[in-house]
Amino acid sequence: MKTNENQEKVHTEKKNKESDKKQEPRMPNIKVFTGCSHPEIATEIVKRLGIDLGRATTKKFSNKETNVEIGESVRGEDVYIVQSGCGEINDNLMELLIMVNACKIASASRVTAVIPCFPYSRQDKKEKSRAPITAKLLANLISVSGADHVITIDLHSSQIQGFFNIPVDNLYAEPAITKWIKDNIPEWKSSVMVSPDAGGVKRMTSIADNLDIDFAIIHKERQRANGEESTVLVGDVNNRTAIMVDDLADTCDTILKGAEKLKEAGANKIYAILTHGVLAGNAIDKINNSCLEALVVTNTIPQEKNMKLCPKLQTIDISVMLAEAIRRIHYAESVSYLFSNVPY
Repeated sequence: MKTNENQEKVHTEKKNKESDKKQEPRMPNIKVFTGCSHPEIATEIVKRLGIDLGRATTKKFSNKETNVEIGESVRGEDVYIVQSGCGEINDNLMELLIMVNACKIASASRVTAVIPCFPYSRQDKKEKSRAPITAKLLANLISVSGADHVITIDLHSSQIQGFFNIPVDNLYAEPAITKWIKDNIPEWKSSVMVSPDAGGVKRMTSIADNLDIDFAIIHKERQRANGEESTVLVGDVNNRTAIMVDDLADTCDTILKGAEKLKEAGANKIYAILTHGVLAGNAIDKINNSCLEALVVTNTIPQEKNMKLCPKLQTIDISVMLAEAIRRIHYAESVSYLFSNVPY
């Protein structure tokens, strides 16, 4: 009798172990850490995911070397490190590389660099002799540091994805921008989408098609060789609301010159919507004195200080998109849904 009871007990234990194995997640556990560049967006991401932010401390030695300490075990974990290309860009970039490497040599299963605003993205080709392709150099640095994957938003040019030998998920801010337009511009159905230069035409026409509205282009041209540049508006904005879209604004000169051109052409209201609001130099003063109704940016770069100085500045929260991308990648689900939808 005892032998039968023991056999049944062993059989039951085996069944329980098998059922436990079936219930285990296919991917390893998840950890999200943040660097110093934009901890606010990392906090929103983990809140959305329903987990705690990973413990990590960064400090600088007296000679300005960066030191990183990961404060918890990452062995066998799926690690995501959030660090945007803003603020002290070079210091923050070095911090990201060190954090990635620290997690990789601590036996993390996979390390993903989450870079909402990818730095050096405008240096993606040789404009003249002996010019560097710094975006390619940065891709090499991230790969060599040990990153297995990169998540970013609205790369300045899509060919930067080809600079990497690891997977890159380049998410689009377009769905969030489309939603903001519908929610905040009452007359959006009769408005006109505008690209401030030829480089942003593809992005602008995509949004215009989704909204089923007209579009216009501001084109720069020279009347003669070595002559001054002039701008030409192709399209009708008279007595209509104009909505300019672009991927990045640094000094805001291109956007504000475009706004003046639209005002001259008879536009009633002018909005500018950008993915990455660098807003360097005296850009805030220029915006305050401009004819813009509002300048809207996503929070890939922190804007709290700028919003206090500029009543026209508004933000779109992009953390929900990043959090959903992390969740889908963690569970090996498709990310393409996010290319045309905003997660709820």
